[in-house]
Amino acid sequence: MIIEKKAKTKEEAIMLALDEIGAKESEVEIEVIEEGSKGFLGIGGKEAVVKVTYNPDSEKRATDFLNKIFEITKEDVTVESEIDGEVLKINLSGPDMGIVIGKRGETLDALQHLTSLVVNRGDKSFLKVSLDAENYREKRNVALEELAGKLANKVMRTGRNQTLEPMNAYERRIIHSALQNHETVTTYSIGQGVNRKVVIALKK
Repeated sequence: MIIEKKAKTKEEAIMLALDEIGAKESEVEIEVIEEGSKGFLGIGGKEAVVKVTYNPDSEKRATDFLNKIFEITKEDVTVESEIDGEVLKINLSGPDMGIVIGKRGETLDALQHLTSLVVNRGDKSFLKVSLDAENYREKRNVALEELAGKLANKVMRTGRNQTLEPMNAYERRIIHSALQNHETVTTYSIGQGVNRKVVIALKK
């Protein structure tokens, strides 16, 4: 973000720019375009002009974005983050994570997608964003693996296919992976877009 500000003094112009950006002076680059002058007896004075460049790092862009979202929605959420290699891991915590997670994690997935767009906007290198809320992802993974095992047993017992509820690509992969080496059943997907589902069937 680059903005220019004019004021009577360069100090005042810098403060105006920092207020608009919402950043500290240590977080920006400042270029003084015009120092400004009072003129003679108040005549012929020039305003000071500064150009302020704000380029927060990826982690700060992500946390600033999420904090702004929760400020607008009035949700009491704490945002914690760390960069692990090429992955930006963000954990959300608070008194009402059900709203943040949403049905089958749909709200959490949407926040993760939007945060990834914010983080990687204009960057040459891509940083993967992993957004979780009080360990929901791991708990969901375990639940899906257990569900896959139970439905596989049901298919073997009844001989009839079992079709799961619609899932996103990530969750479908968990089901496929859990049963990929199963001796008796196989899996495949049907449907389009948000209605795509996994089917568990007997191997032919």
